[in-house]
Amino acid sequence: MKKLVSSLFSPVPISRDRALGLSERLSALTTLSSSLEYLHQHKQLDPGGLNDWEIMKESPETKNLAIRKITEAVSGKKATVAIHSARAAVSVGLLFPGNSRWRGAGSLFLTASTSVLQTRHRYGTDGSDQVANLVQTATGLARLSKSSQTKDAFLWYVAMQASLSYAASGWVKLLGEKWRDGSALPGVMRTRTYGFESAYRLTQRYPKTAKYVQHSVLAMECLFPVVHLAGGKLTRPMIAAAGSFHVANGFVMGLGRFMTAFPAMHPMVAYTTAPKTHPLVAGRDDRAVKAAALLLAGGVAVAAATAAQRRAVVREGWPTSRKFITRHGNELMYETGGRDDETDAPVLVFCAGLTSTSEHFAWITERFVNDSDSAVVSYARAGYAGSLRRTNAPFVLDESVDDLEDLIRATVPAHRKAVLVGHSLGGELIRRVSARIPDRVAGLVYLDPSHPAELQRSERQSDGAKDLNDNITHAARYLSLGTGILMSRPGWLDRLPANYRDKVFAQYTDARLWKAGRREWAAVEKDFRSFDGDMPQVAAPALIIAAQQTVDQDPEQLLMYNELARVHRRGEVKVVEGADHDSLLTNALFAHKTVQHMTDFMKDSTGDPDSESVVDEQGAQR
Repeated sequence: MKKLVSSLFSPVPISRDRALGLSERLSALTTLSSSLEYLHQHKQLDPGGLNDWEIMKESPETKNLAIRKITEAVSGKKATVAIHSARAAVSVGLLFPGNSRWRGAGSLFLTASTSVLQTRHRYGTDGSDQVANLVQTATGLARLSKSSQTKDAFLWYVAMQASLSYAASGWVKLLGEKWRDGSALPGVMRTRTYGFESAYRLTQRYPKTAKYVQHSVLAMECLFPVVHLAGGKLTRPMIAAAGSFHVANGFVMGLGRFMTAFPAMHPMVAYTTAPKTHPLVAGRDDRAVKAAALLLAGGVAVAAATAAQRRAVVREGWPTSRKFITRHGNELMYETGGRDDETDAPVLVFCAGLTSTSEHFAWITERFVNDSDSAVVSYARAGYAGSLRRTNAPFVLDESVDDLEDLIRATVPAHRKAVLVGHSLGGELIRRVSARIPDRVAGLVYLDPSHPAELQRSERQSDGAKDLNDNITHAARYLSLGTGILMSRPGWLDRLPANYRDKVFAQYTDARLWKAGRREWAAVEKDFRSFDGDMPQVAAPALIIAAQQTVDQDPEQLLMYNELARVHRRGEVKVVEGADHDSLLTNALFAHKTVQHMTDFMKDSTGDPDSESVVDEQGAQR
């Protein structure tokens, strides 16, 4: 037993050239398999196929002119088949033994051709191709180098990438509830794409064993970086566990290339984890580890500095920002604009949606400020932007309603009334506050609003509730770790007016916004799930502006909008064609259509109080 344990927990000594050769061959097998698959399925390159170039060229990558020109050159079927044939031939050549520098050129050819064909093949590429590309780049450059130190740097690079890929995959899975409770494996096994009926039946017959297997995979992935500890004693069990996992993926899930792609990194892991005193790794240059640690420390410092700078931008607000203390002690930051003289024109008060910003209304507020007599007030709820939540009481929606009521009383002059404008969750908040101050409200404008019964009546909304909660929770956690520097700029943001974009992006990379959203969503879900179906009548007239995609995707939503209109003494529903929930505000064209509807409504908001809701045969006016 002692001998067996000693054999299991012992290093895997392997020389530099041996590690390079094994990694080359395994990654070459991956590329060979990939190209043979594409050659076998060459009909998919024809018009109407999965890889029809007329469809593939619409992919985001081809927006880059250089990439589009290169890809266009190989987009023809003959050229694509020729490249795959060449890749297969080079891959076969790399399977033979040898240490020639030409092997490096062959690996780099496979890397370059994979990159060129990436856009050509949107369907069929996966993580195995990406790993093969990484290994082939490293082995190719190492082969072409005459310096042993340079070769060691490339081998260390792949070894560290292996640890990173496993750890990242494991820790991300660990955040998912289904991976923690053991239901993810049976769920995958019953899918059409990756499932395997026999394996699924085994998970149902032996649920405890299935759970142990799933948690073992999680443990292996999360803890894989420890392979570099203990002088190589953990190399054998960790590589054996990872290799077994990929073989199982190949047979059970049909991911055949995984059996060679990821194990192609293992020889380099073995080389870098062996004790430096072993003759096979004598003279190994380990400075790459210190360089990586230094880069990591520098990256962490830059990320922290960037997060702090963005937090300062968020907290500072705009030069015109003001602050107000509510009855709960919360400090609200708000902005005003437009005419503040003795005009009787109403003041528009804007209330944003969940995990949204007051700047989302920019296209609308700027039009009213510049082209009307109405004044504008927009604010950030407690916890968003520069607004601070100071109360320690458990959060309920009425707290936000109280804050909004206090803000309206403080910012809307006594001789002027308010038109309350709410988007999404903001719509529900303005409805509730209007019942408290009917004498101060001239009308309500709902922009694709939430409905208190939506989680009970809309299957789509109810099903999406958990995903929404998970997304907000994960964003709050990740951003709290300073990962905002890695956050990509969402496309909708660049549709806002140019001078608002950086400020909004700073808010979205700040964990405070997502923490506030998580707090609000918990209260919203509890409140909406217990809604008894009775909305009190509202004296003020109302306009509900719906996004076409919202009502098209969920007909129940339109019914609820009509119901909301009938709650008011005079209500009407209008639909902005082509708009979705967010672009109703962020797209200039849709936002300006919204402004026109709002302007018409405000002109008529003092109409006959006994008039009925205005709805057409479909329940909406377009």
